[in-house]
Amino acid sequence: MRTPFTAQNIFFVCILLGATGLVSPPFALAGGLAFAFLVNHPYPTESRHLSHFLLQASVILLGFSMNLGQVLAAGRSGLVYSAIGISLTLWLGLLLGKLLKVERVSSTLIAAGTAICGGSAIAALGPVLEAGEEALAVSLGAVFVLNSVALFLFPVLGHYFGLSQTQFGTWAALAIHDTSSVVGASEHYGAGALAIAVPIKLVRALWIVPVSLLYATLITSRTGSGNGTGTGSESGTRAKVHLPWFLVWFLLAATVATFLPNMLPSLQATLHSDFGTLAKLGKSGLAVTLFLIGSSLNRKALTRVGFQPLLQAVLLWIVSASASLLAIQKGWITP
Repeated sequence: MRTPFTAQNIFFVCILLGATGLVSPPFALAGGLAFAFLVNHPYPTESRHLSHFLLQASVILLGFSMNLGQVLAAGRSGLVYSAIGISLTLWLGLLLGKLLKVERVSSTLIAAGTAICGGSAIAALGPVLEAGEEALAVSLGAVFVLNSVALFLFPVLGHYFGLSQTQFGTWAALAIHDTSSVVGASEHYGAGALAIAVPIKLVRALWIVPVSLLYATLITSRTGSGNGTGTGSESGTRAKVHLPWFLVWFLLAATVATFLPNMLPSLQATLHSDFGTLAKLGKSGLAVTLFLIGSSLNRKALTRVGFQPLLQAVLLWIVSASASLLAIQKGWITP
């Protein structure tokens, strides 16, 4: 039987190994999954908080490797695709949840997590829907399982279908749930895919705000009509929708990396080197983030998901991923 001290040592060694930059995102996630199933996690709560912070910090640092013009162009083209895809995915997800008799709040969270950006959308929409711990655990568990699968599966499928860097980056951004797995899969596929995937994914993530506000408005109007107790209305009014500010910092980093070297010609080589170092730190931070995410996905988390919610998540994901892949191959979606 492993002692907590041994588990702590293994945990910190894995963190340090991921931070070296020698471990690719898929291997980092695989290491986290192995840790979750073989070792009693010594810091489950702290790990979740750290992964949330590291993901945002890593995405910001990756901005120093981006060209602002490319970011804005990809984000602008991804705006329409994201709006259409999110609307259709939400509708289909709710329909599947109803057909499979998944509890309403869990079904809505799974649909939103698939349509927008995985755990971030679920975390933002949960308080608006007054989701209980069980609904949050079920929806987050289902999404995290599929995120883990996507990180390994998407690069393989991308090569099988002969997708270009641009095509794969677009597909990953539109079809993978969480930003961490989008960045991880794209970075593994190639630098070109990463440069396309990040801005499209971040535009998609911004839809957290209008979707959450829409649900808050619907809940408030429904419970404020006099038919309810009034508690839902008050909660709906108080529900806070948090803007993902790290996206603004990502754009600022891309702006600095694009314009500052040209403004300071004498320091251009030094700045390019420094920005490259910051981007490498972002990639290392991403590896650590994926290890932390994988380490939280243990047998207990999988058991709590259950068959019907997982089936809803899998079917919805297959349809949305297949539809976006077909549209990209046919040229209907061109970043």
